[in-house]
Amino acid sequence: MRTNNIKNVLLITSSYPPEVRSSSHIMRELAEGLKDRGYGVTVVTSYPQHNLADNNKNFYFDRITMEDEIEVLRIKTISPHIANYFLRGISQVILPYFFLYNVKKFIKHRIDVVVVYSPPLPLAVAGRKIRDLYGAKYILNVQDLFPQNAIDLGILKNNMLIRYFEYMEKEAYSQADTIAVHSENNKIYLNERKGVLQDRIRVIHNWIDIEPYSKVMRTGRFRKMFNIENKFIFLFAGVIGPSQGLDLIIKAARKIKDVKDICFLIVGDGMEKKRLLKMAEEYSLENVIFKPFVSKDEYPELVKDADVGLVCLSSMNKTPVIPGKILGYMAASIPVVAFLNKESDGHQIIKDADCGYSEISDSVEKVAATIKKIYNERNRLKEYGENGFSYVQENFERNVCINRLEEIF
Repeated sequence: MRTNNIKNVLLITSSYPPEVRSSSHIMRELAEGLKDRGYGVTVVTSYPQHNLADNNKNFYFDRITMEDEIEVLRIKTISPHIANYFLRGISQVILPYFFLYNVKKFIKHRIDVVVVYSPPLPLAVAGRKIRDLYGAKYILNVQDLFPQNAIDLGILKNNMLIRYFEYMEKEAYSQADTIAVHSENNKIYLNERKGVLQDRIRVIHNWIDIEPYSKVMRTGRFRKMFNIENKFIFLFAGVIGPSQGLDLIIKAARKIKDVKDICFLIVGDGMEKKRLLKMAEEYSLENVIFKPFVSKDEYPELVKDADVGLVCLSSMNKTPVIPGKILGYMAASIPVVAFLNKESDGHQIIKDADCGYSEISDSVEKVAATIKKIYNERNRLKEYGENGFSYVQENFERNVCINRLEEIF
C-alpha cells in the first residue's frame, strides 16, 4: 500500500525486461534508481513476446506483480514488433488505449509524475490522458524522432500516413509538460525543425548502471561456448533491424575474411536476421557468427569477452540518434568502433571519450579499413577501454542522469 507522503511515478514503456533491448534496460535502470531514492514506482509495459534470451522464452507473468519492489503492470496487446509494417502501425496506434484501460482498472493509488518512453510515439496519447485524469506532471522522453526516422529508412512512404503521424507527433510535443531528449542536437532538431520552444525541452542523456559491468571480469565463458576462444572478436549485440544497416558489416567481413583470427559475433534478433544469415551463407563467411539474445544479467559478461564493441546505423537515418549500446561497451571498458549516419551524435561522444573510432556508414571499404586499423592497434585496446569507462562514468552514469530528470519532477 502506497502512503500519502511518497511521490508516485508511473513509467510507460513498450519494452521492459525480460525483453532484451536498449529501451528495456534504460527503463529498468530508471525504475530501480527512482525506487532507491524513495519514490513509489509503477511500470506499465507490454507483455514480453519478442527479443527474449533463450532462458526467458517461458517467462510468464500475472497481470500485475511486484518485481524488486517495483510494481509492474504487463498488458497483452498486439505485438509492436511484428514484421508487417502495416500491422505494426495498427498495433502501435491502438497501444495507448490498451495501456490507459488497464491503468484505470488496476492502479488505484495517486500518480504524481508520468514518464512516457517514445518510441512508439502513440504512447504519448496515454501519457496525456493519464496526466489529465490524475493531475500528474507529464514528461515525454523522446528517443527516436518518429515519423522522420521511418521516412528516411523508406519504411513509411504513404503521404496520407505520413501526414497522420506528423500530426500525431505535433500533438505529442504540444501536450507534454516537458520533453526530454538524449542529446543537444536532438534538442536543436525539435526546436528548429518541429517548432518546439527551447524552454520546453531538456537534454537528459541516456544513462547506464555501470555497477554490473564493474563487478564482472573477463571469463572467456562465451568464447568457449561459441567455440571462438582464440579469435579477435568484434561484438554487435542488440536488435537486428533495418535502421542498423548491418549489411555493411557482412560485406566488410567478406572483404577481410583473409584475416583468419577476426570474428564478427552478432548476438540478438530482429526482422533483418534471417536475411543477413542468408547473405553470410551466400558469401560463405566463416568469420561471422550469429547467436540469440543473452539475458540482461549475462550481457556484461558477454561484452567483457569481446575485444571491440561494434555499433552500426544505416546512413539512411537522418536524425541525431545515439545507439544505446555505445554506453554498454564503454561501461565494460572495451573499445568502440561505430559506423553511423553522419547526423548521429555518437560520433562526437566517441571522439570526446577517445575510446575508439567512428566513421560515416556509407562505404564498405571505409568499414573494412577501420576494422583492420583497430585490429592492428591491439596495444592500445586497454587504453581505449579505460578512456571510455572514465567518460561514461562522468557523463552517463545512472545517478548523474536521474539527478537531471528529478529536477523536472
